[in-house]
Amino acid sequence: MKNIECILNATIITPHSLLENHAVVIEKDRIKRILPMEKLNEEGFGCLRQQGYDGTGNYVVPGFIDIHSDNIESVVQPRPTSAMRLDLAIMEHEKQLVNQGVTTMYHSLSLMNGENAIRNKEARKPEKVKELAEIIKSLHEGSHLIRHKFHCRFDIRNREGYDTLMDYIEKDYIHLLSFNDHTPGQGQYRDLLRYRQSQQNYNPKLNDEQMDRIIKERIAVPKINEEMLIKAAEAAYSKGIPLASHDDDCAEKIDYVYERFKAKISEFPIALEVARKAKKKGMLTVAGAPNVLLGKSHSGNMSAAEAIMDGSIDILCSDYYPPALLHAVFKLNREYHLPFWEAFNLVTINPAKALGIEKDFGSIEEGKKADILMLSLLNNKPTVTMVFVDGRVVAQLNYRSKCS
Repeated sequence: MKNIECILNATIITPHSLLENHAVVIEKDRIKRILPMEKLNEEGFGCLRQQGYDGTGNYVVPGFIDIHSDNIESVVQPRPTSAMRLDLAIMEHEKQLVNQGVTTMYHSLSLMNGENAIRNKEARKPEKVKELAEIIKSLHEGSHLIRHKFHCRFDIRNREGYDTLMDYIEKDYIHLLSFNDHTPGQGQYRDLLRYRQSQQNYNPKLNDEQMDRIIKERIAVPKINEEMLIKAAEAAYSKGIPLASHDDDCAEKIDYVYERFKAKISEFPIALEVARKAKKKGMLTVAGAPNVLLGKSHSGNMSAAEAIMDGSIDILCSDYYPPALLHAVFKLNREYHLPFWEAFNLVTINPAKALGIEKDFGSIEEGKKADILMLSLLNNKPTVTMVFVDGRVVAQLNYRSKCS
């Protein structure tokens, strides 16, 4: 059959169940049929038995949709004094991402104010953010493996960057917008002692007196007024760009971002009661997959696993470590007894719903885009062995069972 592919004998994970010994028939870039193996012949697909991909012993799941990852910063700048070409970094990074199961990546690029210079992060320089945004927008016109998107993280203290934000919205660079406020003493950095320690980790040469001065200066930085932020939010919504709040630290902030900016996503609520409040408002909530793997937040905030089991977190993102997505899903099933389909929903259909792309992506369903992973357990660890994007195999790993 022309333009037809088939995955055979697999266990398919849908949003609501596991389908054992099933086949997925792919036509061009879409899932045409999902059916039990014994139905192949009677529905006219018997010939595919000889040419399909054998999924025996494998799970078949949707490609992961990573709603928030700044890992590209580490690829661009693997050492403090070593900055790589941005187009090269993107090209090499997607080779890693595809084999980690990510088929749609929302690269979280930061539009921040001048204080960010203390970290000396190349990918956060305004001119580099612009270059990366342009690369992401044009990348799909040439050769590529996965879908790349721009998640713009806009710091509300970045007054000089506001016009740039509005320009990016107008030029269709942005696919997700989040408002960040990294002022010391609130949000992620409400604990000033922890904030001080985190900054001194980036620059160990800072003494206590210098750190006191820096904190005082950062607290005093003026923020963009509400009218301008509402204008940016409205411009985003007019372009179909979803809006997220970031590091919500109290119920009052949830009320504010939901009612004033119509934010539909709460990224990294810092406490369980805040995540619960966001859920009650109808927002979709995001936590980091590394938090699940480590058993805690790297910044001292709530446990992602605890919040997931509470029903207060909808989405896992890779944050800074893309391999965490796959391993967090299996850990939630193995150690917390979360049903497989619910665990996979955290990295597939739920982020798709938050981003407004669930019509085409996020689940193994007839009519949807054929972005599909085959997973195996190797050495008792989950491993991506084959990846389809738009119905085509874009990556395949063949592990050796013994050395020759």
